[in-house]
Amino acid sequence: MDASDLDHRARTRSGCIPPELISRLLGRGHVDVVELQAGRGEWFCALAWARLLGEQGRQADALEVLAPYLATGWWTAVEAAAELLEGWGRIDEAIEITRVRMEAGHPRALESYTRLLARNGRVEEAFILLRPHIADPSLAVALVDVAAVAGRDEEAAALLAVRTEHRCSDFPWCCRGLDRDTAIGLLATIRERQGRVDEAIALLRPDGATLLNHERLAALLARHGRIDELRAAAAADDSGYAVRRLAMLLEERGDVEGAVAAYRQADRHGAHAAFELVQLLARHGRGSEAIEVMRLQADARNGDDWILRTLADLCLAQGRPEDGLAHLDTLAAARGGEEDWDLYGIRLPLIAARDGVDEAIAQARSHPEGMTSYAAPHIAELLADAGRTEEAVAVLRPHASVSSQDLAEYLIDLGRVEEAMAVVPHRDKPHPSQPSTNAARSEEPPF
Repeated sequence: MDASDLDHRARTRSGCIPPELISRLLGRGHVDVVELQAGRGEWFCALAWARLLGEQGRQADALEVLAPYLATGWWTAVEAAAELLEGWGRIDEAIEITRVRMEAGHPRALESYTRLLARNGRVEEAFILLRPHIADPSLAVALVDVAAVAGRDEEAAALLAVRTEHRCSDFPWCCRGLDRDTAIGLLATIRERQGRVDEAIALLRPDGATLLNHERLAALLARHGRIDELRAAAAADDSGYAVRRLAMLLEERGDVEGAVAAYRQADRHGAHAAFELVQLLARHGRGSEAIEVMRLQADARNGDDWILRTLADLCLAQGRPEDGLAHLDTLAAARGGEEDWDLYGIRLPLIAARDGVDEAIAQARSHPEGMTSYAAPHIAELLADAGRTEEAVAVLRPHASVSSQDLAEYLIDLGRVEEAMAVVPHRDKPHPSQPSTNAARSEEPPF
């Protein structure tokens, strides 16, 4: 067990038992399996088991479970242990294990350490530690958060104001630290919480503001109920953030028609505004209107699979599978009757709802790609949803190498846990070391 191997598996969810399967195991009462795998280098099992032990008051046992992972120096394990210790009220120990990694030079440890200090009554110390690191974007955010508790808003604002004066001469940035627009956004955060809302708005409105600051401005206007200014921002904002915030605010105030109108007037935002409108209509029981909105988008953007999936889901939710199939039939006819599996698979739940699962499966298998590994999960899902889990397993078994998680989930549902664990890729050999944010930052050049 080593840090780089653990980090690779945890980040990529490969060669390990993923959290979704662990939740399924615990939900079906297979705690013993999670405990066993925790001792075999399965990080997500170890974390889940340690949390359960902590909930049972067995804190020493929980830390023993994490000890081999902590011994590697892997930051994710350190962070998890500190979180548990803090939750148990063992603050000094949480601070100590984080401090050790910070002093070892881990790039993420300072932020965690200072936030931990600030949460536990040592806010001045946290602020002093963060202050020299204003040029680091993540640490600047932490500084702004800590300043609120420390009562040091003006000091943080002064540090940020210097950064707002800099304009990079090269695209996108000539500096690698805290950029001007992020500094402006953080300074606006401070001004808003000081009650200086007009100043915060003015900061976010200069020419050349980034999309991120457009979003911040829209959120700020919405938080303070400045609806006329938000309407003006929505009319001029091509990013769509202001339109979304305006519609959300109107809906919260009970003006559903106003929210619908805001989205309908945002035609320039195309399918994304339409998707937001569809969700709004569906929330308020206006499913037929939602279907019509998405049908028009599907006509305009012929073949975009996410639009077709949304339309199909709406038709299913409204009990109108035939309408979804009719649109897909029209699309297929326009393409000479040919559909690749990505589009054809959208049909299956609709066919199942209209004609039954067996008919949907028969049609799926008649497709030229119906026996492939990427078609198998769709067919298996139809069977499992119909309570025919054994058949779902049989469909996936020939494709276990690429559908291992789906197959394992169904096997767990059937109580065949040993088979499920045999299907999941395990820690067979260490993965080659790769650069990682979990490794301490080196001062040596990369060559």
